[in-house]
Amino acid sequence: MSELADPKLISENADGVYNEGDFENAARLYGEAASAFQAQGNAVAAAEMKNNQSVSLLQDKKLQQAYDVLSGTPEVFASAGDTRRQGIAFANEATALQALNRNDQAIEKYLQSGEAFKQAGEDQMHSSVMQAVAGIYLRRGKISESLNYLSASVSNLKNPTLRQKLIKFLLRFRLW
Repeated sequence: MSELADPKLISENADGVYNEGDFENAARLYGEAASAFQAQGNAVAAAEMKNNQSVSLLQDKKLQQAYDVLSGTPEVFASAGDTRRQGIAFANEATALQALNRNDQAIEKYLQSGEAFKQAGEDQMHSSVMQAVAGIYLRRGKISESLNYLSASVSNLKNPTLRQKLIKFLLRFRLW
C-alpha cells in the first residue's frame, strides 16, 4: 500500500470485491483501508473498515482473525458518540464469538449490542440481537430463557414486521 493511497477508493474496491464473493481479498482491502484511514487520523472510519474486514473474514471462515480485528472498535464508536455503530461492532464481536463456540461471551456481547441499539433508538436491530441470544439459549435447551429473550426482542418494537407480530401474539399464550 502506498502512503498516498486513498482509503475511500480502497474501501470502494473492497466493497466490489466483497460483492463478487472474494472474501479473502475483500478482507485484505478493508484492512488496507483501515490502515489508511488510521494514518489520516480518522479512527472512526478505520473502525468501520475493521468491522467490514471482520465480516469478510467470517465469510472466509477465518473466525479467530474475524474476532481479533474488532479489538477496540466498540470503544472508538462510543468515544465518537455513535451508539448505533457501537452496537454493530458489539454484534460483530458476538457473531465471531458465537462462530468460535464461545457462546457465553457471545451472549455478553449481544447484550451490550442490544443496550447500544436501545440507546440509539434502533428497535429492529435491538430485536435482531435479542433473537440471537434467544437462539443460543434454545440450542442449549434452555426454553424458558430463550422465550424470555424472544419476548424482549418484540416487546418494544414501534413498527413490528408481520413475523414479529406473530411472535408477539404467540408469546401471549406462555404458561409461566
